[in-house]
Amino acid sequence: MTLEEFAAGEQKTEGMDKVGDALEEVLSKALSQRSITVGVYEAAKLLNVDPDNVVLCLLAADEDDDRDVALQIHFTLIQAFCCENDINILRVSNPGRLAELLLLGTGGSAAASGGGAEQPPDLHCVLVTNPHSSQWKDPALSQLICFCRESRYMDQWVPVINLPER
Repeated sequence: MTLEEFAAGEQKTEGMDKVGDALEEVLSKALSQRSITVGVYEAAKLLNVDPDNVVLCLLAADEDDDRDVALQIHFTLIQAFCCENDINILRVSNPGRLAELLLLGTGGSAAASGGGAEQPPDLHCVLVTNPHSSQWKDPALSQLICFCRESRYMDQWVPVINLPER
């Protein structure tokens, strides 16, 4: 490995950390504005009814989910629909951290409500919608959109990011 390759690798890691931070900020704002849809089935319904209002699609899967053929078929269909409708897509490699961010993890309000036998929410697909035009001016969302666009220029249609642990 040359010094240039090492420096480029470090810059890429720093860039990925910034994208992860931007995603955390976008999710936090989307939660507070109630402009988030969670679940493969719920996402498919929203994409069918109002695709123009969706600004970001997150697909979350860990190593075990990669062997789930049905889930991979759903992902392929959602990815194709998002590409056809110019919706930015990101793949999140650590769904546990995503659950924490969406307040569904340990101690989260959505997971704590109801009985202990309740089925955990499906976090494999998360859509962020645009409730107000002011969100388009959000710098974190702009950073994510730029990252997705740059990834597409490099023929990486669904970039994978790792949310930073806290």
